[in-house]
Amino acid sequence: MSIEIKELSHIYSEGSPFESRALDKISGVIEKGSFTGLIGHTGSGKSTFIQHLNVLLKPTSGQIIIDGVDINDKDVNPKSVREKVGLVFQYPEHQLFEETVEKDVAYGPGNLGLDENEIADRVKNALELVGLDYEKVKDKSPFELSGGQMRRVAIAGVLAMKPRILILDEPTAGLDPRGRDDILKVIKSLHENERITVILVSHSMEDIAKFVDKIMVMYRGKIEIYDVPEKVFSQAELLEKIGLAVPQVTYLMRELKKIDPKVNQNVYTVDQAQEEIVKMIRRKDNA
Repeated sequence: MSIEIKELSHIYSEGSPFESRALDKISGVIEKGSFTGLIGHTGSGKSTFIQHLNVLLKPTSGQIIIDGVDINDKDVNPKSVREKVGLVFQYPEHQLFEETVEKDVAYGPGNLGLDENEIADRVKNALELVGLDYEKVKDKSPFELSGGQMRRVAIAGVLAMKPRILILDEPTAGLDPRGRDDILKVIKSLHENERITVILVSHSMEDIAKFVDKIMVMYRGKIEIYDVPEKVFSQAELLEKIGLAVPQVTYLMRELKKIDPKVNQNVYTVDQAQEEIVKMIRRKDNA
């Protein structure tokens, strides 16, 4: 399910003294089945952009076309868009409210008018997709669970709607390192096994570098760069100029290149860095 953005603009409080242009004629295509990272400092337009993708906000001008359909067309029901485009907000566990995990995950599918058997199947499947044992957690209160487990339940509630596009806004915010890694593995597994299109909003260059196929860099309401990680992170000076950075390991490789000119400084994951450092050591041993 591809997403085509055409000259999309959004102005808050248009025509008032408080007018603010959050999106400024952005265009691009997010391919079906891709894993896209969305980065940019606070105020760059990221949150405004993703809220347009499931019609929480309407554009001031421009279009968003999903699978050939303009989602803001007057004949398109926003509810039908939200069934296809799932949006997981930052700290989604704050939206949990039901007595049990099962009831919470079932809330969304229940609003679709599905029969009880279909809802039950969706709840069980969604919980298993996020790595939770259905039988063990279904009757528990969500608030008895750990922070990481609550986050998973909240994501399961979105997955139970069976979206073909999943957008996650800082899904690891506030989690400890283990919980953070677990959530990222779940998201990667969903992308690989369910073949859904994933858009990950994150401030962590390391997470972005490790998981995504392409990176969209936003700055002052515009798309500054939109390319594969290698090409995005090779533009370290531009990223720093707009208040971002490259992964820490990339800075390390840039320093090592001063010692050994043969070192590839365009490295952005730990695995790639490990390979380069091994090569560097071997060159030194053979010298």
